Amino acid sequence: MTGHLASIGRVWLRNAWVYRDRWYYGLLPNFFEPVFYLLGLGVGLGFYVSTGGAFEGDYLGFIIPGLIAAAAMNGASFETTYNVFVKLHFGRIYDATIATPVGIEDVTLGEAAWAVTRALIYGGVFLLVTIAFGTAFDARLIAALGAIALVGFAFAALGLAFTSIVPTIDLFSYYFTLFLTPSFLFSDIFFPVAERFPPALAAVAEATPLYRSVQLLRGVMGGDASSMPLDVAYLVTFGSLLLAFAVWRMRVRLVQ
Repeated sequence: MTGHLASIGRVWLRNAWVYRDRWYYGLLPNFFEPVFYLLGLGVGLGFYVSTGGAFEGDYLGFIIPGLIAAAAMNGASFETTYNVFVKLHFGRIYDATIATPVGIEDVTLGEAAWAVTRALIYGGVFLLVTIAFGTAFDARLIAALGAIALVGFAFAALGLAFTSIVPTIDLFSYYFTLFLTPSFLFSDIFFPVAERFPPALAAVAEATPLYRSVQLLRGVMGGDASSMPLDVAYLVTFGSLLLAFAVWRMRVRLVQ
């Protein structure tokens, strides 16, 4: 038993020794995450709970498009961050791939295409589930799948761009906790951001890709096309620019 305790202690000591050199990667995200939830759910959604505030239509109808957009975001983001980083740095899959007729651009664009597919799977399955909660079973579902693919494209490009520049896997905690989490909480998914926060903060939220994704899905599923041209233009431009950057950065990393 003493030998087992000593071995357990050595494993613990090894982890503590490694953590000593990497603690700062996780400290800041772990501090801010509960603050974001406090602001988003406490100050934002909590206001409507405590006052009995009303939404246009029913609350389920309000949050469903945003949750579908978030599902697509997650599908594309996980695929182009951790999965691509492991292939790039640990599996060395891309080093072997570009030794064939497949080029660096093909690798990057292929990963983006697969991430869009993952977004369609995540968002599409969730979309089908919402039919049981009142989502209309009509032609708008097809349009919603197109919107989900566009959301997946934007976040696939963002994930690849981030992965192409980070030197260590620990830095993904910043991407998910300091960008995706506040995006999830402050992109009009759970409550109208403009009604609960100052105009300057609302403007920041409105400039994020998830906010535009939520508005696009809400417009497609609700039949309000007023902001759809802006939403589509934003996501196409955002995704195209970041994907071009990711291709360039992947070439730099793989050629070195």
